[in-house]
Amino acid sequence: MIRIPKNELQRVIAGIFRALGIPPDEAEDSAEILVAADARGIPSHGVARINRYAEGIKAGLIKGGVNPTLLWETPISRVLDAEGGMGLSLSRQSMNRVIVMAREHGVGVCCIRNSNHFGIAGYYTEMAARQDMIGIAMTNTAALGVPTFAREAMFGTNPIAFAAPGLGKDMFSLDMATTIVTRGAVEICEREGTRIPQGWAVGKNGRATDDPVSLLDDMLYLRGGGLLPLGGEGAAFGGYKGYGLAVMVDILTALCSGGTFGREVRDSAITSARVCHFFMALRIDLFRKPEEFKRDMSRMLGELAALKPAEGARRVYYAGLKGRETDEESNALGVPLPEGVWETIKTTAGELDVPVQVTQTAHPA
Repeated sequence: MIRIPKNELQRVIAGIFRALGIPPDEAEDSAEILVAADARGIPSHGVARINRYAEGIKAGLIKGGVNPTLLWETPISRVLDAEGGMGLSLSRQSMNRVIVMAREHGVGVCCIRNSNHFGIAGYYTEMAARQDMIGIAMTNTAALGVPTFAREAMFGTNPIAFAAPGLGKDMFSLDMATTIVTRGAVEICEREGTRIPQGWAVGKNGRATDDPVSLLDDMLYLRGGGLLPLGGEGAAFGGYKGYGLAVMVDILTALCSGGTFGREVRDSAITSARVCHFFMALRIDLFRKPEEFKRDMSRMLGELAALKPAEGARRVYYAGLKGRETDEESNALGVPLPEGVWETIKTTAGELDVPVQVTQTAHPA
Protein backbone atom coordinates (compact mmCIF):
# COMPACT_ATOMS: atom_id res chain seq x y z
CA MET A 1 0.00 0.00 0.00
CA ILE A 2 1.04 3.58 -0.68
CA ARG A 3 -0.45 6.98 0.21
CA ILE A 4 -1.04 9.90 -2.15
CA PRO A 5 -2.26 13.38 -1.09
CA LYS A 6 -5.97 13.69 -1.78
CA ASN A 7 -5.72 16.84 -3.93
CA GLU A 8 -2.95 15.33 -6.06
CA LEU A 9 -4.88 12.10 -6.62
CA GLN A 10 -7.98 14.11 -7.57
CA ARG A 11 -5.88 16.11 -10.04
CA VAL A 12 -4.69 12.95 -11.80
CA ILE A 13 -8.15 11.36 -11.96
CA ALA A 14 -9.75 14.61 -13.17
CA GLY A 15 -6.99 14.88 -15.80
CA ILE A 16 -7.84 11.40 -17.09
CA PHE A 17 -11.52 12.31 -17.37
CA ARG A 18 -10.72 15.57 -19.18
CA ALA A 19 -8.40 13.74 -21.58
CA LEU A 20 -11.29 11.38 -22.33
CA GLY A 21 -13.43 14.36 -23.36
CA ILE A 22 -15.38 14.96 -20.14
CA PRO A 23 -16.01 18.69 -19.48
CA PRO A 24 -13.82 20.18 -16.71
CA ASP A 25 -16.61 20.69 -14.14
CA GLU A 26 -17.89 17.13 -14.58
CA ALA A 27 -14.33 15.78 -14.47
CA GLU A 28 -13.62 17.61 -11.19
CA ASP A 29 -16.87 16.43 -9.59
CA SER A 30 -16.31 12.85 -10.70
CA ALA A 31 -12.72 12.75 -9.47
CA GLU A 32 -13.69 14.19 -6.09
CA ILE A 33 -16.42 11.60 -5.54
CA LEU A 34 -14.27 8.63 -6.58
CA VAL A 35 -11.35 9.74 -4.40
CA ALA A 36 -13.76 10.30 -1.50
CA ALA A 37 -14.54 6.58 -1.55
CA ASP A 38 -10.87 5.58 -1.17
CA ALA A 39 -10.31 8.28 1.45
CA ARG A 40 -13.16 6.85 3.54
CA GLY A 41 -11.93 3.27 3.24
CA ILE A 42 -14.32 2.09 0.50
CA PRO A 43 -11.89 1.07 -2.28
CA SER A 44 -14.52 -0.99 -4.09
CA HIS A 45 -16.12 2.29 -5.28
CA GLY A 46 -12.98 4.37 -5.70
CA VAL A 47 -10.33 5.13 -8.27
CA ALA A 48 -9.74 1.44 -9.04
CA ARG A 49 -12.83 1.78 -11.27
CA ILE A 50 -11.11 4.30 -13.59
CA ASN A 51 -10.55 1.75 -16.36
CA ARG A 52 -14.24 0.81 -16.44
CA TYR A 53 -15.05 4.50 -16.76
CA ALA A 54 -12.46 4.97 -19.48
CA GLU A 55 -13.75 2.01 -21.48
CA GLY A 56 -17.36 3.12 -21.01
CA ILE A 57 -16.54 6.61 -22.26
CA LYS A 58 -14.63 5.26 -25.26
CA ALA A 59 -17.56 2.96 -26.09
CA GLY A 60 -20.02 5.86 -25.89
CA LEU A 61 -21.96 4.29 -23.01
CA ILE A 62 -20.85 7.06 -20.64
CA LYS A 63 -21.09 10.59 -22.02
CA GLY A 64 -19.89 13.98 -20.89
CA GLY A 65 -21.65 17.29 -21.41
CA VAL A 66 -25.12 15.75 -21.53
CA ASN A 67 -28.16 17.81 -20.58
CA PRO A 68 -30.59 15.31 -19.01
CA THR A 69 -34.18 15.30 -20.26
CA LEU A 70 -36.77 16.46 -17.72
CA LEU A 71 -39.58 13.88 -17.86
CA TRP A 72 -41.77 14.93 -14.94
CA GLU A 73 -41.77 17.79 -12.45
CA THR A 74 -43.78 19.07 -9.49
CA PRO A 75 -42.74 21.63 -6.86
CA ILE A 76 -41.18 18.83 -4.77
CA SER A 77 -40.15 16.22 -7.35
CA ARG A 78 -38.31 15.68 -10.62
CA VAL A 79 -37.79 12.70 -12.93
CA LEU A 80 -34.85 12.83 -15.34
CA ASP A 81 -33.52 10.76 -18.22
CA ALA A 82 -29.74 11.06 -17.87
CA GLU A 83 -29.23 10.09 -21.54
CA GLY A 84 -26.08 8.18 -20.51
CA GLY A 85 -24.42 11.14 -18.81
CA MET A 86 -21.78 10.99 -16.06
CA GLY A 87 -23.61 9.51 -13.09
CA LEU A 88 -21.18 11.00 -10.57
CA SER A 89 -21.51 14.65 -11.54
CA LEU A 90 -25.21 14.40 -12.46
CA SER A 91 -25.97 12.88 -9.05
CA ARG A 92 -24.19 15.72 -7.27
CA GLN A 93 -26.13 18.28 -9.31
CA SER A 94 -29.39 16.44 -8.65
CA MET A 95 -28.89 16.28 -4.89
CA ASN A 96 -28.12 20.00 -4.91
CA ARG A 97 -31.43 20.56 -6.73
CA VAL A 98 -33.24 18.30 -4.24
CA ILE A 99 -31.80 20.35 -1.37
CA VAL A 100 -33.08 23.56 -2.99
CA MET A 101 -36.57 22.05 -3.30
CA ALA A 102 -36.48 20.90 0.32
CA ARG A 103 -35.30 24.31 1.49
CA GLU A 104 -38.32 25.88 -0.20
CA HIS A 105 -41.00 23.23 0.35
CA GLY A 106 -39.70 21.02 3.16
CA VAL A 107 -39.05 17.98 0.97
CA GLY A 108 -37.40 17.32 -2.37
CA VAL A 109 -37.21 14.11 -4.43
CA CYS A 110 -35.50 13.21 -7.71
CA CYS A 111 -35.54 9.97 -9.69
CA ILE A 112 -33.12 9.42 -12.58
CA ARG A 113 -33.06 6.73 -15.26
CA ASN A 114 -30.50 5.82 -17.93
CA SER A 115 -27.57 6.99 -15.79
CA ASN A 116 -24.22 5.46 -14.87
CA HIS A 117 -22.29 4.41 -11.76
CA PHE A 118 -22.51 7.16 -9.12
CA GLY A 119 -19.86 6.13 -6.59
CA ILE A 120 -20.69 5.95 -2.90
CA ALA A 121 -24.31 6.73 -2.09
CA GLY A 122 -23.34 8.28 1.25
CA TYR A 123 -21.59 11.16 -0.51
CA TYR A 124 -24.98 12.54 -1.57
CA THR A 125 -26.89 11.98 1.67
CA GLU A 126 -24.18 13.81 3.60
CA MET A 127 -24.66 16.82 1.31
CA ALA A 128 -28.20 17.10 2.70
CA ALA A 129 -27.18 16.41 6.30
CA ARG A 130 -24.75 19.33 6.20
CA GLN A 131 -27.74 21.56 5.36
CA ASP A 132 -29.76 20.54 8.46
CA MET A 133 -31.68 17.96 6.44
CA ILE A 134 -32.12 14.21 6.40
CA GLY A 135 -30.70 12.77 3.18
CA ILE A 136 -31.67 9.54 1.42
CA ALA A 137 -30.07 8.10 -1.72
CA MET A 138 -30.34 4.81 -3.60
CA THR A 139 -29.30 3.30 -6.91
CA ASN A 140 -29.99 0.05 -8.66
CA THR A 141 -27.12 -1.82 -10.30
CA ALA A 142 -26.54 -4.69 -12.70
CA ALA A 143 -28.27 -7.90 -11.62
CA LEU A 144 -25.81 -9.50 -9.17
CA GLY A 145 -27.98 -10.49 -6.19
CA VAL A 146 -29.76 -13.82 -5.86
CA PRO A 147 -33.27 -13.84 -4.29
CA THR A 148 -33.91 -16.15 -1.35
CA PHE A 149 -34.22 -19.78 -2.54
CA ALA A 150 -33.19 -18.88 -6.12
CA ARG A 151 -30.03 -19.68 -8.07
CA GLU A 152 -30.16 -16.76 -10.56
CA ALA A 153 -29.44 -13.07 -9.99
CA MET A 154 -32.46 -10.78 -10.28
CA PHE A 155 -31.49 -7.54 -8.49
CA GLY A 156 -28.36 -5.47 -7.99
CA THR A 157 -26.34 -4.71 -4.90
CA ASN A 158 -28.88 -1.85 -4.73
CA PRO A 159 -27.39 0.34 -1.97
CA ILE A 160 -29.38 2.47 0.44
CA ALA A 161 -27.85 5.54 2.13
CA PHE A 162 -29.30 7.67 4.91
CA ALA A 163 -27.67 10.59 6.72
CA ALA A 164 -28.79 12.81 9.60
CA PRO A 165 -26.74 15.53 11.33
CA GLY A 166 -25.66 15.92 14.93
CA LEU A 167 -23.76 18.79 16.50
CA GLY A 168 -20.42 19.81 15.00
CA LYS A 169 -18.91 16.92 13.03
CA ASP A 170 -21.33 14.37 14.46
CA MET A 171 -23.39 12.63 11.79
CA PHE A 172 -25.18 9.33 11.42
CA SER A 173 -24.29 8.22 7.88
CA LEU A 174 -25.50 4.79 6.81
CA ASP A 175 -24.38 3.57 3.38
CA MET A 176 -25.04 -0.11 2.78
CA ALA A 177 -25.56 -2.55 -0.02
CA THR A 178 -28.64 -4.74 0.22
CA THR A 179 -26.43 -7.71 -0.64
CA ILE A 180 -23.91 -9.00 1.91
CA VAL A 181 -21.08 -7.41 -0.08
CA THR A 182 -20.68 -5.48 -3.32
CA ARG A 183 -19.17 -6.89 -6.49
CA GLY A 184 -16.21 -4.60 -5.78
CA ALA A 185 -15.40 -6.68 -2.70
CA VAL A 186 -15.28 -9.81 -4.89
CA GLU A 187 -13.09 -7.95 -7.41
CA ILE A 188 -10.67 -7.12 -4.59
CA CYS A 189 -10.44 -10.86 -3.77
CA GLU A 190 -9.76 -11.56 -7.44
CA ARG A 191 -7.01 -8.90 -7.64
CA GLU A 192 -5.38 -10.16 -4.44
CA GLY A 193 -5.68 -13.85 -5.36
CA THR A 194 -7.74 -14.76 -2.28
CA ARG A 195 -10.87 -16.86 -1.89
CA ILE A 196 -14.31 -15.43 -1.21
CA PRO A 197 -15.36 -15.89 2.43
CA GLN A 198 -18.05 -18.52 2.85
CA GLY A 199 -21.49 -16.93 2.99
CA TRP A 200 -20.90 -14.11 0.49
CA ALA A 201 -22.20 -15.75 -2.66
CA VAL A 202 -23.61 -18.83 -4.36
CA GLY A 203 -22.57 -20.47 -7.61
CA LYS A 204 -24.62 -21.64 -10.57
CA ASN A 205 -26.25 -24.42 -8.52
CA GLY A 206 -27.45 -22.00 -5.87
CA ARG A 207 -25.00 -23.32 -3.27
CA ALA A 208 -22.08 -21.55 -1.59
CA THR A 209 -18.96 -20.71 -3.65
CA ASP A 210 -15.56 -19.30 -2.70
CA ASP A 211 -14.13 -18.81 -6.22
CA PRO A 212 -14.06 -15.09 -7.16
CA VAL A 213 -12.94 -15.68 -10.76
CA SER A 214 -15.76 -18.03 -11.78
CA LEU A 215 -18.33 -16.04 -9.79
CA LEU A 216 -17.48 -12.74 -11.52
CA ASP A 217 -17.58 -14.41 -14.94
CA ASP A 218 -20.87 -16.18 -14.24
CA MET A 219 -22.47 -12.97 -12.94
CA LEU A 220 -21.30 -11.00 -15.97
CA TYR A 221 -22.93 -13.43 -18.40
CA LEU A 222 -25.94 -14.26 -16.17
CA ARG A 223 -25.12 -17.97 -16.16
CA GLY A 224 -26.47 -18.34 -12.62
CA GLY A 225 -25.22 -17.67 -9.14
CA GLY A 226 -24.44 -14.34 -7.55
CA LEU A 227 -24.21 -12.38 -4.33
CA LEU A 228 -26.43 -13.23 -1.38
CA PRO A 229 -28.85 -10.68 0.10
CA LEU A 230 -28.35 -9.25 3.58
CA GLY A 231 -29.11 -12.06 6.00
CA GLY A 232 -27.47 -14.66 3.80
CA GLU A 233 -28.57 -17.94 2.27
CA GLY A 234 -32.08 -19.22 2.94
CA ALA A 235 -34.50 -17.87 5.54
CA ALA A 236 -32.91 -18.83 8.88
CA PHE A 237 -31.01 -15.55 9.25
CA GLY A 238 -33.46 -13.28 7.46
CA GLY A 239 -32.08 -13.31 3.94
CA TYR A 240 -35.57 -12.49 2.68
CA LYS A 241 -35.24 -9.09 4.42
CA GLY A 242 -32.23 -8.08 2.33
CA TYR A 243 -34.02 -9.48 -0.71
CA GLY A 244 -37.06 -7.31 0.05
CA LEU A 245 -34.91 -4.19 0.55
CA ALA A 246 -33.20 -4.77 -2.81
CA VAL A 247 -36.55 -4.97 -4.59
CA MET A 248 -37.67 -1.80 -2.76
CA VAL A 249 -34.66 0.02 -4.23
CA ASP A 250 -35.59 -1.16 -7.73
CA ILE A 251 -39.11 0.20 -7.16
CA LEU A 252 -37.97 3.66 -6.00
CA THR A 253 -35.17 4.05 -8.55
CA ALA A 254 -36.37 2.23 -11.68
CA LEU A 255 -40.13 1.87 -11.52
CA CYS A 256 -40.61 5.46 -10.34
CA SER A 257 -38.42 6.76 -13.18
CA GLY A 258 -39.61 4.33 -15.87
CA GLY A 259 -36.10 2.85 -16.10
CA THR A 260 -34.67 -0.65 -16.34
CA PHE A 261 -34.64 -3.10 -13.44
CA GLY A 262 -33.84 -6.71 -12.59
CA ARG A 263 -32.06 -8.81 -15.21
CA GLU A 264 -32.46 -6.06 -17.83
CA VAL A 265 -29.69 -4.12 -16.04
CA ARG A 266 -26.51 -5.75 -17.37
CA ASP A 267 -22.83 -4.85 -17.25
CA SER A 268 -20.52 -5.59 -20.15
CA ALA A 269 -17.00 -6.99 -19.97
CA ILE A 270 -15.54 -3.48 -20.22
CA THR A 271 -17.98 -1.14 -18.52
CA SER A 272 -20.93 -0.83 -16.16
CA ALA A 273 -24.63 -0.84 -16.94
CA ARG A 274 -26.95 2.11 -17.34
CA VAL A 275 -28.73 2.42 -13.99
CA CYS A 276 -31.37 4.40 -12.06
CA HIS A 277 -31.04 6.60 -8.96
CA PHE A 278 -33.25 8.07 -6.22
CA PHE A 279 -32.46 11.14 -4.08
CA MET A 280 -34.47 12.70 -1.28
CA ALA A 281 -33.99 15.48 1.28
CA LEU A 282 -36.24 16.25 4.26
CA ARG A 283 -35.88 19.49 6.18
CA ILE A 284 -35.58 18.72 9.88
CA ASP A 285 -37.70 21.68 10.91
CA LEU A 286 -40.71 19.88 9.44
CA PHE A 287 -40.61 17.96 12.71
CA ARG A 288 -38.79 20.04 15.34
CA LYS A 289 -36.12 22.68 15.84
CA PRO A 290 -32.91 21.53 14.08
CA GLU A 291 -30.65 22.39 17.03
CA GLU A 292 -32.76 20.27 19.38
CA PHE A 293 -32.72 17.39 16.88
CA LYS A 294 -28.94 17.65 16.44
CA ARG A 295 -28.42 17.79 20.21
CA ASP A 296 -30.34 14.55 20.66
CA MET A 297 -28.59 12.99 17.67
CA SER A 298 -25.19 13.72 19.21
CA ARG A 299 -26.38 12.28 22.49
CA MET A 300 -27.54 9.08 20.76
CA LEU A 301 -24.29 8.72 18.83
CA GLY A 302 -22.25 9.37 21.95
CA GLU A 303 -24.14 6.68 23.87
CA LEU A 304 -23.62 4.21 21.03
CA ALA A 305 -19.88 4.90 20.87
CA ALA A 306 -19.60 4.63 24.68
CA LEU A 307 -21.05 1.10 24.86
CA LYS A 308 -18.74 -1.55 26.28
CA PRO A 309 -17.20 -3.53 23.41
CA ALA A 310 -17.62 -7.28 23.17
CA GLU A 311 -14.76 -9.47 24.29
CA GLY A 312 -12.02 -9.28 21.68
CA ALA A 313 -13.42 -6.10 20.12
CA ARG A 314 -11.65 -2.74 20.47
CA ARG A 315 -14.61 -0.35 20.31
CA VAL A 316 -18.21 0.16 19.17
CA TYR A 317 -18.87 2.22 16.05
CA TYR A 318 -22.02 3.82 14.67
CA ALA A 319 -22.71 4.24 10.94
CA GLY A 320 -20.35 6.80 9.44
CA LEU A 321 -17.88 7.08 12.35
CA LYS A 322 -15.22 4.80 10.93
CA GLY A 323 -15.47 6.44 7.50
CA ARG A 324 -15.12 9.92 9.01
CA GLU A 325 -12.05 8.92 11.01
CA THR A 326 -10.50 7.21 7.99
CA ASP A 327 -11.17 10.32 5.90
CA GLU A 328 -9.48 12.53 8.50
CA GLU A 329 -6.47 10.20 8.42
CA SER A 330 -6.42 10.36 4.62
CA ASN A 331 -6.51 14.16 4.75
CA ALA A 332 -3.49 14.15 7.05
CA LEU A 333 -1.41 11.29 5.60
CA GLY A 334 -2.68 10.81 2.05
CA VAL A 335 -5.24 8.48 0.47
CA PRO A 336 -4.27 4.79 0.75
CA LEU A 337 -4.06 2.84 -2.51
CA PRO A 338 -2.77 -0.62 -3.40
CA GLU A 339 0.38 -0.29 -5.52
CA GLY A 340 -1.28 -2.32 -8.28
CA VAL A 341 -4.18 0.13 -8.51
CA TRP A 342 -1.77 3.07 -8.70
CA GLU A 343 0.24 1.35 -11.44
CA THR A 344 -2.98 0.85 -13.44
CA ILE A 345 -3.88 4.53 -13.01
CA LYS A 346 -0.40 5.57 -14.17
CA THR A 347 -0.70 3.34 -17.24
CA THR A 348 -4.10 4.79 -18.14
CA ALA A 349 -2.84 8.34 -17.55
CA GLY A 350 0.27 7.69 -19.64
CA GLU A 351 -1.79 6.47 -22.58
CA LEU A 352 -3.70 9.78 -22.43
CA ASP A 353 -0.62 12.00 -21.83
CA VAL A 354 -1.88 13.01 -18.37
CA PRO A 355 0.92 14.02 -15.93
CA VAL A 356 1.11 11.76 -12.87
CA GLN A 357 3.76 13.44 -10.71
CA VAL A 358 2.56 13.04 -7.14
CA THR A 359 3.99 12.98 -3.62
CA GLN A 360 3.97 9.26 -2.91
CA THR A 361 4.65 7.88 0.58
CA ALA A 362 4.64 4.41 2.08
CA HIS A 363 1.56 3.34 4.00
CA PRO A 364 2.34 3.09 7.73
CA ALA A 365 2.79 -0.47 8.91
